Amino acid sequence: MNKLANSTSPYLLQHANNPVNWYPWGAEALQKAKDENKLILVSIGYSACHWCHVMEHESFEDEAVAAVMNEYFVCIKVDREERPDVDQIYMSAIQLMSGRGGWPLNCICLPDQRPIYGGTYFRKNDWTSLLFNLADFYKTKPEEAEDYAVRLTEGIKQYESVAFVKEQPDYTKADLEVIMNTWRRYIDPVEGGFGGAPKFPMPNNSLFLMRYAHLMKDEGLAENVKLTLKKMAFGGIYDHIGGGFARYAVDGVWHVPHFEKMLYDNGQLVSLYAEAYTWNPDPLYKTIVDEIITFIGRELTSPENGFYSALDADSEGKEGKFYIFTKAEIEEILGDDADLFNIYYHVTEDGNWEEERSNVFFRREEDAELAEKLGLSVDELVSRINTSRKKVLDARSKRIRPGLDNKILASWNGLMLKGLCEAYRAFNNPQYLELALKNAGFITDNLLSGAKLSRVYKKGASLSEGEGRGEASFLDDYANVIDAFITLYEVTFNEVWLIQAQKLADYTLAHYYNEEGGVFFYTADNDEMLIARKSEIMDGVIPASNSVMARNLKKLGLFFDNEGYLEVSAQLLRNIVPHLAKYSTAYSNWTILLLDEVFGTYEVAITGNNAETKRIEMEQNYIPNKIMLGGKNGSLPLLAEKFNNDTRIFVCRDKTCGLPAYNITDALKQINN
Repeated sequence: MNKLANSTSPYLLQHANNPVNWYPWGAEALQKAKDENKLILVSIGYSACHWCHVMEHESFEDEAVAAVMNEYFVCIKVDREERPDVDQIYMSAIQLMSGRGGWPLNCICLPDQRPIYGGTYFRKNDWTSLLFNLADFYKTKPEEAEDYAVRLTEGIKQYESVAFVKEQPDYTKADLEVIMNTWRRYIDPVEGGFGGAPKFPMPNNSLFLMRYAHLMKDEGLAENVKLTLKKMAFGGIYDHIGGGFARYAVDGVWHVPHFEKMLYDNGQLVSLYAEAYTWNPDPLYKTIVDEIITFIGRELTSPENGFYSALDADSEGKEGKFYIFTKAEIEEILGDDADLFNIYYHVTEDGNWEEERSNVFFRREEDAELAEKLGLSVDELVSRINTSRKKVLDARSKRIRPGLDNKILASWNGLMLKGLCEAYRAFNNPQYLELALKNAGFITDNLLSGAKLSRVYKKGASLSEGEGRGEASFLDDYANVIDAFITLYEVTFNEVWLIQAQKLADYTLAHYYNEEGGVFFYTADNDEMLIARKSEIMDGVIPASNSVMARNLKKLGLFFDNEGYLEVSAQLLRNIVPHLAKYSTAYSNWTILLLDEVFGTYEVAITGNNAETKRIEMEQNYIPNKIMLGGKNGSLPLLAEKFNNDTRIFVCRDKTCGLPAYNITDALKQINN
């Protein structure tokens, strides 16, 4: 076994028996490269990555290829989910060199970590040839290698950076309309979502478009958001048997998934569908939320109430094998009920997927439409399909399961925790709140030490000694946990969570914020220094940590009447606004913050003995640009002098409060006028 044998990362352990002399990222490997003047080969991936598995099998398990790697390179394996800071550096390098990126990511670096060449997946012969050429290049032309490393490293430092904007502009609806003109070019009017194949869910994009459609009264856009939510839920990207979404669809119609299931997608999609239900109470959204949460509870929850990271796309060496069925298999499981199930999910004899006779389940028709065609009542159709789904799930559970990435990451747990809070907010299901509180307790007990977060939970660790805890943590860990704790406060009115969010925010301002640049670094000033200290600016499948912090600080500034928080939030947004019109789809979360600036943020305080009842009633109304606070007592500045025996609702905005209302109808008048 190589140096990965003692790792806790499932991805690194997958490579522990490779003939490649892999090292984990750390002082031993980096010093070895310097001492022996060897190039560093940094190979980055994650456990659920299909093409990472392919390259491992073709190249890293091959004795001859491994011999070349071991002879000429110090080989370092990196789990991108544990060390996103390392991934960020070398992904920037690959994108600068080739204009594209992805995983597996393979980068060749000088002994001091500066990159000189890289790419993603390589076939075995191409990989071996490349390694020989690079080793020879470094040996015969070290000056050229040094020159290229200098230029590339400078590019990495500048990549995804923004200028400091001093003057505060006035934001208007016209600014939003200009930004939306760019968005409209990418919206798919037929299948929903954005662009063609492959199709990614991009939950924050849909969240922004939904809020924009509501606040700007754009009915056409609203219909497209509804189309997207339906198409995703009906498509094969959704697991109709066990719940949960795959990472993306390889086609443009949401049919064939890339079967890996990630916690970060599903946490955000719970938030999206829950908020969508308050906006447009489609029963489909409620079903999707409940099924995702059931899936998470069944397959991605640890005994300690942390959430695991992912399920692999592959099982038994084949992508999707766990999830696909032949028509004959369905007939064997369901007997006489197979025909109805096969019609409902488009199962055919020939199959609808690339593997012969295999089917990916998907829907096309609404239940009412199909029930009428088949001469059934809707209730009978749904009842029979649900009974059949349980039988298929039962049968599927006996198969060999996909690999589980049992890492527990602070950042992704924050996303899932927020999803549970949003689900409770929308549906008032106490089970969702119970799960949320258990996970919040897990985070505080196992990942928090004072105001410092650990990114990775490692089972069996002693919190007091710090053993086994992922000591490194990054801005996204803080940003997403703060966001979740703020949301947990809003649905419980328990100030413990808001005070903890404030402590974490203060820590990020002390150790991550660059006052000179008006932006947060991704890494802390007291953590390992890499060849560049980067900032995460652009929103992707997961919103950028800077945009999440900007929104967090806006909310915390209002909750605590803290001008310092509000100014940092405003500075962050000022820096980004010049980029929004040209590259709008890369800044969805930033534009949500801009929406709040244009339309204002309502501070809804509900106080008194029946505050919880009124909170639940208020949440049935879609007001995306609000914060909620209150309870029977509280210490927040906005709650001062608002407590007496009566239950009252105060609506404030721009440091001005209306008269107290005693019912939701009167409170809403202050918002809708």
